[in-house]
Amino acid sequence: MFPTFSDNYSLFKHAQNENLYKKLVTQLEKDFVLANIDIDISVDIAPSDLKTLLHEKIYRLILEKFDEYLNLLYIIDVPESSFKEIKVTDVVEVAEQVTFLVLKRELQKVWLKAKYSD
Repeated sequence: MFPTFSDNYSLFKHAQNENLYKKLVTQLEKDFVLANIDIDISVDIAPSDLKTLLHEKIYRLILEKFDEYLNLLYIIDVPESSFKEIKVTDVVEVAEQVTFLVLKRELQKVWLKAKYSD
């Protein structure tokens, strides 16, 4: 069963422990490309830098390119029920919560692929 995560730290730790971190980064880049959103992510990026990069990108998409933001979430397939849990405070905080949802869904994708491809 896919684990639950309370924060980015536990999510990244699990990804690294399961040797899924590089696959997570690759999946993120793949889905951003599918959404026609430029993002430059190295597979060697540190987890804290990845979180910051995603947070900034999502923040800018919300403010400047909302349609592209929605398309990205559709492509990543973030569950609609997850959005109902977001506490709307300000755009920075919403972008941070969405970043976590994106990371969690992308990790779930690579985890499922790894688990069922063996």
